[in-house]
Amino acid sequence: GPLVESGGGLVQPGGSLNLSCTASDFTFSNYYMSWVRQYNGKGLDWVAEIDTRGNNIRYADSAKGRFAISRDNAKMMLYLQMTDLQPEDTAMYYCASSEFRVGVPRTFLQYEYWGPGTQVTVSS
Repeated sequence: GPLVESGGGLVQPGGSLNLSCTASDFTFSNYYMSWVRQYNGKGLDWVAEIDTRGNNIRYADSAKGRFAISRDNAKMMLYLQMTDLQPEDTAMYYCASSEFRVGVPRTFLQYEYWGPGTQVTVSS
């Protein structure tokens, strides 16, 4: 598909993970990009959003100070650096693209593309 996440795994509380999202077959640099997560099929939990050039970044309160979203338009890549992970961060993490700013999403349908997800499990 157009977006594929990687980098998830099992980490102990307080640990770190770096997620990546590889984009293909669309003009990545024209799209806002977001990270969202979902726990056990429940509602979407928005994590962070970055504008097309990486100049305007917003985070959910739960991510502020711990997570960092970034993008490399030349490589068509999106990243999420996660530190001080806690059990409540356990979820499937998805990258998603949108032509316009979405902010806090209600459903995946607010995005043009999203990936299959990568699982992050925080447990001792």
